[in-house]
Parts: sequence; structure tokens; C-alpha cells
Amino acid sequence: MKLWRRVFLTGFALWLLTVVVTFVTGNPNLIPTLVLLGSFLVPVTFVLWAFTRRHSGEVTAELLFSTFVTGGVLGVLAASLLETYLLHPNPLFFFGVGLIEEAAKLAALAFLCRRLQHKFAVDGVILGAAVGFGFAAFESAGYAFTALFTQQGLSLMTLVETELLRGVLAPVGHGLWTAILGGVLFSASGQRHFALTGRLLVSYLGVSVLHALWDGWQSIAQVITDIEGDPHLFTLLSWGGLIGVSLIGIAWLLVVRRRADREVAVPMWRVPIRY
Repeated sequence: MKLWRRVFLTGFALWLLTVVVTFVTGNPNLIPTLVLLGSFLVPVTFVLWAFTRRHSGEVTAELLFSTFVTGGVLGVLAASLLETYLLHPNPLFFFGVGLIEEAAKLAALAFLCRRLQHKFAVDGVILGAAVGFGFAAFESAGYAFTALFTQQGLSLMTLVETELLRGVLAPVGHGLWTAILGGVLFSASGQRHFALTGRLLVSYLGVSVLHALWDGWQSIAQVITDIEGDPHLFTLLSWGGLIGVSLIGIAWLLVVRRRADREVAVPMWRVPIRY
């Protein structure tokens, strides 16, 4: 059995066991274990799976671990600071979130991978996914911990439901979006520079729109449901919209994966790399 499958099955079994024991004993000391296992299981599994498809030997386990953990933390911290001071409630709020978080992850990716001698698009996809999944793991841990606290007191059921939902959706969220940007960034970059191209700018804006639609689709679905007056329409629109955004992202990633290294891009600006 392949490593990523063993990791997933073992981790999932441990998470289920932790859920059962926590419910039976009511021991609050188990909550951190429950949160960490549930938040990191799917992201770690997908990063291990992607690692087997790397193009260059420069993409080592050490680099992958660094981009996952360091990139994820740097992305979360940068996004939190920028969103706190730059964003205010308005109709474009979710688009602002998308712009900030995708820029934070892209910057973390470029910083951590600046010393690579060869920047292949395939490796950019893998390392971008690692940063994105790291971001998703730490963000999910925060959401899971917050979900524990309700007006009725501590709710383990809400925590578990949050982890299950975010675990199912994790593969088509942050990891997917940053994988697209990583592939586009690496495709035109060289040993001593990162190339900022028109294609990268368009990809960044496009991914930010997907991010905004993902975050704000429930609000859109609620508005449409209120207009139509059909309460059953909300669930259909909510899931249909998320599936649509996911399919667009997956199709886009496949295009980047297959064509990026064969396309000639003219840089608008070359960012030199200092060792």
C-alpha cells in the first residue's frame, strides 16, 4: 500500500477513535488531539500524494515540509494582519479576502522556493499545493476550535461536523488555488529571478474570484432563495455553486499542469533572487 494511503487510513482511524473516546469520557484534554488530527489529515495526505509526482529531485521532503508548515503559517499570519486593517464590511468583502489570502500564499511560496536551481511548472504546482494545504490545515484548526464554543456551551458535535465538512472540501480549496498560481509562477521563472507575467496577474485575479465565490456563495444562494421564496432551493444552490467552482478550479489546474512549461511568457517584471 502506498504511503499516502497508509497515512490517510491510519490517521482517519485515529481520528475516529479520538472522537469516540472524547465523547465517552468528556475529557477536554483530548480536544487538541481531535482538532489537530481532523484539520491536518486530508492536507497532509494530499501533499504526500503530490510529492510522488514531482518533476525534479530538488523538491525534497525537507522542502515540502517547509512549504507546508512555514508557508502555511506565514500565509495565515499575513492574511490575518492584512484583512484586519484593510477590509471592512461591503459587497466586495469576499473578493478582498481572496485577493489578500492568495497574495499571501503566493508570496510565501516564492520566498521559500527562491533557491531552487530549476523551476518547473509541475514542481510549482506541487509546492504551491503544499503552501495552500498548510494554510488550509491551520485555518481549519482555527475554525474547528471556534466551532467548539456555542451559546449552549461546549459542543463536540459541532466541532466534529466542522472538521468533517472542511476535510471533505479541503482538496478543492486553498491547495488547488495555490497550486494553479505556483505552476504559472514557476513556468516563466529562472534560476536567479521570479517572472511576473501578464498570465500570472490574470491567474491571480481569476483564482481570487474563485476564492471569493467559494467563500460568499452561501450568501448569494440565500439572496436567490429569498427572492424565489423556495426554502429547498438554498441547499441545491449552495452545493451546486461549490461543485461548479471546484470543477472550474480542477480544469484550470489540469491546463496549467499540461501546458505551462511549453508556453513562452514575456515577463512584465523580473524579481531578482538574492541568496
